[in-house]
Amino acid sequence: MESSSSSTASPTEAQTVSLLSRVGAQNFAGTIMVTVVVRELGPLVAALLVLARVGTATVIELGTARALGEVEALEALGIDPIHYLVVPRVAGLAIAIFALTVYLILGAVASGYLFVFVQDVPLLPSDYFRQLAQALTWEDFVLLGLKSSAFGVVIAIVTCYQGLAKPLRLEEVSSVTTRAVVNSVVACVFVDAVFIVVYLLM
Repeated sequence: MESSSSSTASPTEAQTVSLLSRVGAQNFAGTIMVTVVVRELGPLVAALLVLARVGTATVIELGTARALGEVEALEALGIDPIHYLVVPRVAGLAIAIFALTVYLILGAVASGYLFVFVQDVPLLPSDYFRQLAQALTWEDFVLLGLKSSAFGVVIAIVTCYQGLAKPLRLEEVSSVTTRAVVNSVVACVFVDAVFIVVYLLM
């Protein structure tokens, strides 16, 4: 998972810097990297990776528990399924996507410049990282945390809802999982659009 995400981000970043150098616009590399990687690519890629690996597993686990009557057994024991099954997943996915986003951004920025260095692009490391530092603002850090955490909350709520909302048969779990993934992607795109508007208003 880590290698595939890094290999996706790094060439994209490196090609961008290389293209900027060809037109003499290296001074805008930091701004473009912050806009593409920090604000958009990092959080969205992290959310999709977690959705593919954890979100689907959540729907399958909860849907199977629902189909086998385990949720009703919890209720019979006086245990609230929402507090026991949903709340930990919401908190866990919010923290996980935020942490993975930070990891992806750091990996993409560092390995992206390594790729640029190999390609002999005339951009010094000090200039590259200085541009990044100048392009970043405290609002970027705040919105990065809010956006990545919002993706986690949305994915957790959608997948838990699809798994627990109604009684299921075992043969329905696969179709519910597909529906949960589609709904999660749509919800994440909507959240991303909201944050794009916020960035434009900054």
